[in-house]
Amino acid sequence: MTVLVAGATGTVGGEVVRRLAALGADVRAGARDPGRAAAGLPPGVPPVRLDLEDPASWPVALEGVDALFLLRPPEVARASRLQPFLDAVVAAGVRRVVVLSVQAAGRNPLLPHRALEERVEATGLAWTHLRPANFFQNLLTVHREEIRDRSRISVPAGNGRTAHVDVRDLAEVAAAALTGPGHEGRAYELTAREAPTFAEIAATLSAVLGRPVVYPRPGIVAFAREKRAQGVAPGLVLVMTLLFTTTRLGLAGRTTGDLARLLGREPTTLRRFVEDHADAWRTPEGAGA
Repeated sequence: MTVLVAGATGTVGGEVVRRLAALGADVRAGARDPGRAAAGLPPGVPPVRLDLEDPASWPVALEGVDALFLLRPPEVARASRLQPFLDAVVAAGVRRVVVLSVQAAGRNPLLPHRALEERVEATGLAWTHLRPANFFQNLLTVHREEIRDRSRISVPAGNGRTAHVDVRDLAEVAAAALTGPGHEGRAYELTAREAPTFAEIAATLSAVLGRPVVYPRPGIVAFAREKRAQGVAPGLVLVMTLLFTTTRLGLAGRTTGDLARLLGREPTTLRRFVEDHADAWRTPEGAGA
């Protein structure tokens, strides 16, 4: 079985590639720039050019593929733009598609992620939808410098709780759905057991790193002003504000048992995740402490 992973240079796609390679699967890493992708791939995994809106890249990428890991590029707001690619997927003989969606897709039909899910379902191929919660890995990307350099995590989430998932656990489920039976026609809402507040996240970081990490609980206006002063684009500030307002209103804390059931073990906890990646938030002087 040959598996094509779209977005193979991303946080999730890259982890899915690594998991499939570790399982010995015949995996192909799809990326817009295969030359750049090659440097971060496991040994023996070939990169292939894949742009979901460039038909010229599809024949080679899809040749001989049995299963596809698919995600919506952030800049593609309308799922209809991906319909030509889905048509090509069907024509190429792909049999299975695993879609990376978002946790709320099953409850909000207006989300573009749900629109993509519906289009995949309409292809007649075997499908599985993965609907993960907020990624713990955001602490390593969006919030890393603030935690490392300023010992703070400042978001307008109030005291609201946020369900999370470790992308490593998500990739384990994705690999199983891509290569094994029993996942066809299923939508999984993937969360860890806990839904911490950002005050609890700061407290966990403090305990593991051995220094205080504060959560100042900024209001929405103060947060927006701070991010604009840091040079963050207005559009991104707006998106972040909307997301954290959902948390602030108590709408982001839903957890399920899907992930634990699929893994056959307890999902990665916040504490374990922070311990695994502690050096990422330490200054050079304190790294390895």
